[in-house]
Amino acid sequence: MTSHPVLRVPASLLREEVRRLQAELEVTPAFPAEVEEAAARAAQAPRLPELDRTDLPLVTIDPEGARDLDQALHVARDGDGWVVHYAIADVAAFVSPGDPVDVEANHRGETLYGAEGKVPLHPPAISEDAASLLPDRVRPALLWTIRLGPDGERVDADVRRALVRSREQLTYEEAQRRVDAGEGPETLARLAEVGPLRLAREAARGGVSLPLPEQEVVVDGHRWHLEHRARLPVEDWNAQVSLLTGYAAAAMMVYGRVGILRTLPPADPRDVQRLHRTARALGIEWPAELLYPDFVRSLDPTRPEHAAMVVACTRLLRGSGYTAFDGELPEQPLHAALAAEYAHVTAPLRRLVDRYASEVCVALCAGVEVPAWVHAALPELPGTMRRSGRVASAYERGVLDLVEAGVLRDRVGEEMTGVVVEVDDNKPHRGQVVVAGPAVEARIEGESPLPLGEEMQVRLVEADVSARRVRFAPA
Repeated sequence: MTSHPVLRVPASLLREEVRRLQAELEVTPAFPAEVEEAAARAAQAPRLPELDRTDLPLVTIDPEGARDLDQALHVARDGDGWVVHYAIADVAAFVSPGDPVDVEANHRGETLYGAEGKVPLHPPAISEDAASLLPDRVRPALLWTIRLGPDGERVDADVRRALVRSREQLTYEEAQRRVDAGEGPETLARLAEVGPLRLAREAARGGVSLPLPEQEVVVDGHRWHLEHRARLPVEDWNAQVSLLTGYAAAAMMVYGRVGILRTLPPADPRDVQRLHRTARALGIEWPAELLYPDFVRSLDPTRPEHAAMVVACTRLLRGSGYTAFDGELPEQPLHAALAAEYAHVTAPLRRLVDRYASEVCVALCAGVEVPAWVHAALPELPGTMRRSGRVASAYERGVLDLVEAGVLRDRVGEEMTGVVVEVDDNKPHRGQVVVAGPAVEARIEGESPLPLGEEMQVRLVEADVSARRVRFAPA
């Protein structure tokens, strides 16, 4: 059994510090009484569609213990191609424009995640029960039907309201195990065909996804520890189905000249040149003719110098946002990293914008007018999501920072082995270091320039739980 460094502070203190972080950011898991009451009423009386597709053997694939299940999947052969059915939780079946749940969701913007300190977008009566695509429950959903050709390219797409029923809730690990073992359901085998094809299409298009290992807080009773977890292939395949749906939604909205896109401007050539210099500093070959997306795909994040390069590449993802339009198309509609027009529609339980974008797509496919409440909300949505995105980033980082400090609190003065993954361009004696043992990424400061991408001995000089601060120095 693998052992992990556990918190050297009581779990109760950690939870208290999480609550303090929530107070600082002015967020809370609790909902006002009128919002809870409205959610309870809505959960008992959803607006149900006439179309019944409970015949589809859908499954969900999510992290262990997830209750807010936005998506359920079915993939089948369709001649020499495939048909993908992707059911998305229909939040609008429970939430009405201007009701207490809607007003609160527009205030929150998105669900915040951090160990046991989740701050949900919607009350659990909706997000973890009545609207969630839990197994063996009949649920209202937005059912996407997307047909793919032999090469995995999208042929056509449609979305409409339907009743669905998921057959099974799978974790990523269980889904991967079944794929590897050749076990059912058949959807997993077909996903293992479609996923790699969609990844190949992404590469051919010039899109790129950064292979960042995830740093996560693992909670086991009163014990908390940190892990770096590499993504499983099934996660990438599942993500490709979500992206596929987002591309289809964006195409619909651009054609209909109304909606909201997830956008990222093209990279500044100076930032790309800086990455070339970083690659040289790390000793990684980057031929002049090799485009940035292909270079990223060549990296192996299990190698320290390559992991540092992947972290450096995140610079090109800064500046993403949302662009709403109604009548006139935006000047810059693309998501540069994906090399395509793209929209968020697959996580409405956890992200506000998805509900509005989905309503646009349902209306366009039905040939009816987009609801007036959607038109009215579009101008303000990018700002709402920008604000909630800043809070979400601060919350996730804050929880990780305090857990890291808790793990290391009694180890101040110890020497450890780490890898410098980032160096401040203006102050090269400052940067970020990853220590593998407790899976910590933290600030490091020295007297001389830090060796980017190199393994080195470091000394822990500070681990302050209340300040949520960890700091290393070269040993």
